[in-house]
Amino acid sequence: MSMTMTQKILADHAGLKEVSAGQLIEAKLDVVMANDITGPMALPIFKQMADHVFDKDKVVLVPDHFTPNKDMKSAENSKAIREFSREQCLTHYMEQGKCGVEHAILPEQGIVVAGECIIGADSHTCTYGALGAFSTGVGTTDIATGMATGELWFKVPSAIKFVLKGELQPYVSGKDVILHIIGRIGVDGALYKSMEFTGDGVASLTMDDRFTICNMAIEAGAKNGIFPVDEITREYMQKHSKKVYKEYQADEDAEYDEVIEIDLSKITPTVAFPHLPGNAHTMEEINESEKIYIDQVVIGSCTNGRLSDLRKAAQILKGKKVADTVRVMVIPATQKIFVECIREGLAEIFVEAGCAFNTPSCGPCMGGHMGVMAKGEKCVSTTNRNFVGRMGDTEALIYLASPEVAAASAIAGYIADPRKAGN
Repeated sequence: MSMTMTQKILADHAGLKEVSAGQLIEAKLDVVMANDITGPMALPIFKQMADHVFDKDKVVLVPDHFTPNKDMKSAENSKAIREFSREQCLTHYMEQGKCGVEHAILPEQGIVVAGECIIGADSHTCTYGALGAFSTGVGTTDIATGMATGELWFKVPSAIKFVLKGELQPYVSGKDVILHIIGRIGVDGALYKSMEFTGDGVASLTMDDRFTICNMAIEAGAKNGIFPVDEITREYMQKHSKKVYKEYQADEDAEYDEVIEIDLSKITPTVAFPHLPGNAHTMEEINESEKIYIDQVVIGSCTNGRLSDLRKAAQILKGKKVADTVRVMVIPATQKIFVECIREGLAEIFVEAGCAFNTPSCGPCMGGHMGVMAKGEKCVSTTNRNFVGRMGDTEALIYLASPEVAAASAIAGYIADPRKAGN
C-alpha cells in the first residue's frame, strides 16, 4: 500500500507495515510536551494513571504562556509544573529566563528531530513538521496519557499535497505563504488532514520559513503540516541536535485528497484581516486611499519570533522611528535569540526606533500580558490567530502579518507595504 510521509511515520510508530486514512492506531511517542497552562491541568489526570512518567527524557514542560508570571494564578501554575519536573527528574524542564517559547525552544535545543512522533498540549505543536516529523496538538487528557504510557491513539489522516514552485520575492516570507494558502483553502480546508509540502520550491525556503508554515497548519484545520527532509533540514539538525533521526519520503503513488500547486514567485505581502486567519488580503488588494490606522504592533511569538524574523524587522526599522500613535512590542522567541539580538545590534535598533524590547514569552499572543488591547484598538501582529477577543477586548481588531509588514506598519502608523519602506 502506498503511503504519505505522515502515514509512514505513524505506521512505524504503531509497529505496522502499513496504515490507511481513517484507520485507528496506537503509536509510540518520542516527545510529550506541555506548558504552564496545559501542564497543570494534566497533572491530576496523570496522577490517577501512574506514579512516574514513561521516560524522563521524553516528557518536556515549558512555562511560556504567562511567564514571567503575570499574577498569582500563573505563578501557581508555573510552580506546579516546576515541582512536578523536579519530582520526576525530567531532563527537559525549561525554567523561565533560561528558555523561551515552546515551539521555538524545542527545535533550537534539538529535542525534536525528523521522523519522530510528537504530541504537545498546544495546538501549534504542528510546528515541528518542518523538520520532517509527525507533530500534532492534543488535549490535556491525551497529554496525561502520553506522559504515563508513552503511547497514544490516532486516527490516521488523509492528506493534501502542496506542490511548491519558484522562489519568494524580496520582502515576502513563509508567513505570506501560509496566509496565502489558508486564504485559498479556508480555515477548515484541511480539516483533520496532513498538509504535505513538496516540490522544487521547498529548497528555496529557509528552516524558519518552514517552521512558520507548519506552525499555522492548524489554522487551516489540519492535523499536521510536514516538509520533506533535505540538506537544509539536515544541516539544521546537525547543528542543533545529537539525536538520531530517520527520514521518510512519501511514495510516488501515494493517495492525496487534493493536489494544489503554489507558485511562490507570485505571492506578495499578505495580511489576514479580522477575525479569521483565512481572511487574507494582499497588499495590492488593500486600498491605500482608505488607510487602516493601527494602535499596536507585535513582532514575536512561536510563529515569527526567530532570529531571521527579527533581522527582517530591524532592517526596515533601522534609522527610523515608529509612529507616535503606535506602540510596538518586540519579543524574541528564546533566550539565545534575545542574546543574539543584543550582539548583532538588533536590540539597539528596536529601542532607538521606539519599540519595547521584551523578554521571551508568549505574552500578548493569546491576551496574556505584555500587550493586551483595549476596546476598539487595532493591532498588526506576527502571531497566528486573530479571533474575537484573542489579544484582549472582544472589540479589538487583529491583523496577522509578516515581520516585514509589521515593521513597515509600525513606522507608517497604518497597514503598510514593506516593499515601499525597505532600506
